[in-house]
Amino acid sequence: MMTTFKIYLGELNGTPFGDFRLAATDAGLIAVEWADRQPELDSYLQKFKGEFIPNQKKLAPYVKELREYFSGKRKEFSAPIDWSPFTPFQRKALQAVFRVPYGETRTYKDIAQKIGHPNAYRAVGSANATNPVPIVVPCHRILGSDGKLHGYGGGDGLPTKIRLLALEGVIHFGE
Repeated sequence: MMTTFKIYLGELNGTPFGDFRLAATDAGLIAVEWADRQPELDSYLQKFKGEFIPNQKKLAPYVKELREYFSGKRKEFSAPIDWSPFTPFQRKALQAVFRVPYGETRTYKDIAQKIGHPNAYRAVGSANATNPVPIVVPCHRILGSDGKLHGYGGGDGLPTKIRLLALEGVIHFGE
């Protein structure tokens, strides 16, 4: 009997940062996307061959940790991430981003150096730009090599990145 690859789908609604859609395999989280970007999520999930199963219970650990993060009670995510969909370079880059501590920032160049590809900061930027698990893999903590805020693909773009960094105490409004 052939085993079917299962992709579980769930929701996280009513956060200060909007509503989210989540997807996971038995190995871990594969997607976090703002609800208003459902077409982009659907497009990303097309690459997965398997059975899509709405299952809020299966996504409960991720929902719990994200809620705790948004309320300021969680500084690290411990629920598993399924790294298998990534290319080897994306995996190295995004795992390095995942290890950037709460309340700290790094530059694309810092990440490139950390993973042993010191001149690949643009490729690190591309890996960040296509990060399917934002917030959990905190691409909002990565700054341009000039140390300044640059684009952000989630939520309302750069204002969302600023709000996430403010949540973590990196940016203080009114200073």
